[in-house]
Amino acid sequence: MPLTDRETKVLNGIRDWERNLLNYEANDFQLTYEKNLERSFMLLPEKVQQQFFSVMDSWLFHLHSLIQGSQLQMDAKERILASGRIFREDIEKITDLKQLDINQLQYIAEQQIARHRLYSFAQGGLSGTGGTLLLGADIPAMAVINLRIVQLIAMTYGFEVNTPFEMMTSLKVFHTATLPARIKKAGWASLMAELEANDEYYFYEGNEEIIDISWLEQPIQQLLKAMVIILFRKKVIQGIPLVSMAIGAGANYQLTRKVTELAHKYYQLRYLKEKEEF
Repeated sequence: MPLTDRETKVLNGIRDWERNLLNYEANDFQLTYEKNLERSFMLLPEKVQQQFFSVMDSWLFHLHSLIQGSQLQMDAKERILASGRIFREDIEKITDLKQLDINQLQYIAEQQIARHRLYSFAQGGLSGTGGTLLLGADIPAMAVINLRIVQLIAMTYGFEVNTPFEMMTSLKVFHTATLPARIKKAGWASLMAELEANDEYYFYEGNEEIIDISWLEQPIQQLLKAMVIILFRKKVIQGIPLVSMAIGAGANYQLTRKVTELAHKYYQLRYLKEKEEF
């Protein structure tokens, strides 16, 4: 089925974004940082490295499943369906949302995106107060917020995340979105290759390992952010540590902005690709 003018415009926008991503070139400082990080991690015994990545993969899988099965996510799913019924009364399940046009789906998705960027901003502000408990909960809370919004964007475009393929894909979308810009293009290329290689989107036949050395920069950045927050938390204005709160809020907002941007482009592309094939 040929795409409408609006769908073609959205697709061209995605392709422009993709070209910018694939043409990104790392500077010398970034390459040196990457080499030093990799060299430092390689000092650990190989068994310890494998165990670390295995534990991180397992943690992400379980966290994904917990979010997916939570009542909070079930309620959000019903809200997405209810939003879809504003445009079509016969929508009953997630896959029915594919009957909506790109403008309608974009409107629903952007509502979810705006809400979760706000959640990240608020979470970062709370962690910026410098409380030990709030700082300690920052990384798990950000993982939950960002995994959750990837799932919700997928559902908005009609992709239920409870099948093996969609579960692994949503995790890899999250992983790619949190990679440094210079490595993100390889993650995106991998997502596109898996999309082209699969005709049946139920069973997953690709590489099930997600976390690798390149991803370590993200948690390290989160730890550096925590150190800066601790450094500035005593600089208070009228009894409130505004500087550290601004640092926390800004960093968390930017992370969720990166995640939602890539996830939105990916699932829009999936939606448009399916429309072209019918």
